Amino acid sequence: MLHGGNHTHRDNLFTYSAQVTLMPEEAEDMWHTYNLLQIGDSLMASTIRKVQTESSTGSVGSSRVRTTLCLCVDTIDFDSQACQLRVKGTNIQENQYVKMGAYHTIELELNRKFTLAKKIWDSVVLDRIEQACDPTQKADVAAVVMQEGLANLVLVTPAMTLLRAKVEVTIPRKRRGSCTQHEKALDRFYEAVMQGILRHINFDVVKCILVASPGFVKDQFMAYLFREAVRQDSKILLENRPKFMLVHSSSGHKYSLKGRDNAAGEVKALEDFYKMLQHEPDRAFYGLAHVEKASEALAIDILLISDKLFRHQDVATRSRYVRLVDNVRDNGGTVRIFSSLHVSGEQLTQLSGVAAILRFPIADLSEPEDDSTSDEE
Repeated sequence: MLHGGNHTHRDNLFTYSAQVTLMPEEAEDMWHTYNLLQIGDSLMASTIRKVQTESSTGSVGSSRVRTTLCLCVDTIDFDSQACQLRVKGTNIQENQYVKMGAYHTIELELNRKFTLAKKIWDSVVLDRIEQACDPTQKADVAAVVMQEGLANLVLVTPAMTLLRAKVEVTIPRKRRGSCTQHEKALDRFYEAVMQGILRHINFDVVKCILVASPGFVKDQFMAYLFREAVRQDSKILLENRPKFMLVHSSSGHKYSLKGRDNAAGEVKALEDFYKMLQHEPDRAFYGLAHVEKASEALAIDILLISDKLFRHQDVATRSRYVRLVDNVRDNGGTVRIFSSLHVSGEQLTQLSGVAAILRFPIADLSEPEDDSTSDEE
């Protein structure tokens, strides 16, 4: 959960100097910050800079110093696996170690504040800040998605599915007359998954742990887990047993968890869209130009839009998407912003990242679709 201060007000969206100070507390906050940043923003944060030093004897060396820099953002690089965010830009404030205009890369750190200033604070950015600072939007669901020899341990939040651990163990096939090697390997596998659960799940925060697999792998693992919990007198597992819930998945890959997470509202909206497209195609539009026309006709009941589109670095294009969101809300429609780090968000991207379920049918729009704006730069 991001902690913030100096919040700009919605009635003051175009204040050039408005700024907000935020502090990322967990990995997911880096994802929210990535979605807040745009090229041309100003970012002030603590960073490490390598500086040259000269001693009284004239010998030159170098040392690393911590300093606070204010950059005009030029490049934004996010590693979704490690949840690391690097921001490159030019220095725009006097500093004893870094010249004005010099390039520097800041890697934002957990539990260190940064200050973000923008020329325009639009509704999508403000909604993202509110979501990121909301204490209820925590990773309170964990999942173990498994098949024989493969398990993915993930934390599920409204914004993303975060991989915490992957367990892979080769399981030999059962041999006629002897299952010993097979069973020993399975025990090694289950033990590794159990250790992953104990290491990566904070039972004080997590309210539910889904154990998902095809077939009976999940049942066999649960029997092993609590047999071992009793044998080892693992109080943490025994006390939290009611939090474990068995569900079916198609495989042990994390993407097979589709629809079992906090983004269930988005998943249902996408399923409803596809049903509408099949049965009443005049009430299911996708692609920016068609959806904009439906919005102009006040026809949109539910707008489905990927957060990827708001990372477009062309201001005019991004403004088009923001305007669409505002128009739908102003006319009583529902807006579902999909995370591109969820499976449903990836599926929506295949529909140009924007689609709509309409209140009433509109005859097919025959103009060619303008999809050139949907590419992220």
